[in-house]
Amino acid sequence: MHRQFQDIEQSLRAEQRISVDDAKWLWKNASDSELISLANIVRDRFHEPGSATYLLMRIINYTNVCVAKCDYCSFYRLPRANDTYVRSKEWIFEKIDELVEIGGDFFGFNGGFNPELKIDYYCDLFSSIRERYGDSIEFYALTVVELIYIARVSRISVPEALQRLKAAGVRWITGGGAEVLADSFRKRHSPLKYTVQEYMEAQGQILEAGLKTTATMVIGFDETIEERLEHLDTVRKFQDETKGGLFSFLAWTYKPYNNELGGHEISSEEYLRHIALCRIFFDNIKFIRTSVLTQNANALKGLRYGANDFDIPFEDEVTEKAGAIIERDVPKVLSYAEAEGFRPVYRQISLKPKAIPAAIALS
Repeated sequence: MHRQFQDIEQSLRAEQRISVDDAKWLWKNASDSELISLANIVRDRFHEPGSATYLLMRIINYTNVCVAKCDYCSFYRLPRANDTYVRSKEWIFEKIDELVEIGGDFFGFNGGFNPELKIDYYCDLFSSIRERYGDSIEFYALTVVELIYIARVSRISVPEALQRLKAAGVRWITGGGAEVLADSFRKRHSPLKYTVQEYMEAQGQILEAGLKTTATMVIGFDETIEERLEHLDTVRKFQDETKGGLFSFLAWTYKPYNNELGGHEISSEEYLRHIALCRIFFDNIKFIRTSVLTQNANALKGLRYGANDFDIPFEDEVTEKAGAIIERDVPKVLSYAEAEGFRPVYRQISLKPKAIPAAIALS
């Protein structure tokens, strides 16, 4: 066993954090089994071994109009294209009702930079959802980048937009739109999607407004290990500065189909190694989530690599158009977790307790 590995292991057992250089060394030199062992040292600080939590959820894509023009996106349509849409409230309610019927209580919105939709549209939509469903459901209202865009197109500040959204019943804004938090990456692929500084400033403003947020990451484009580690370091520093403001960290993989960037998917082994490295690096984030949406059954192997939480998604047009395959068979997905030696427990996020339907209740 290499001396540097022994030093890192000793530090982790003493609940000390690793450096960026340590993380880079592990990525290049540690075996899968070594990464698993280190990741579970950190995981066991936060979670019961052999137990994992999950959510039933769906992503509601309310519009496909977007002017950001990210080259890795298979979903967006520019204004005036013949297949653009903005969904009605009734359509959105039907999507929520379908999720509730099968036992879900959580959903997220994901659209784009639609110049026709100002802050009033969103406040009306979210207040209507709260009026109809109350505390029986919860939702990610927007991504961080959508929040920034909506504020700017509405000609108001981000803090003002947040106060209006909060008054409309919004409690969560997800850390979506992060992809890779390195300006070198963003200049190559999404130059209209805000700098790292702009993104992180908005995320801090979300917390200052009393709302909740998360951290996300997408890997498998053409990013370097240095760019990946820059992302992780930025998130960990933000978590330090906000004294634990980020609820969770979720990483998923780029799907290279039907878009300008193209390329190839990274291997499932690389994704799992990344999950382990994230768990080792993030000594200040409790929930590390693995992506069933982009990894399917392989995602549940991520529980052995240090993750502790996952979604069972029922829809996400953004990733489906890029090649993701949705697995809606809840018992089947849970069986994947059980096969890896984990007992899955439903993690309710809404404020109003409710029973899990028998169709998805755990044995």
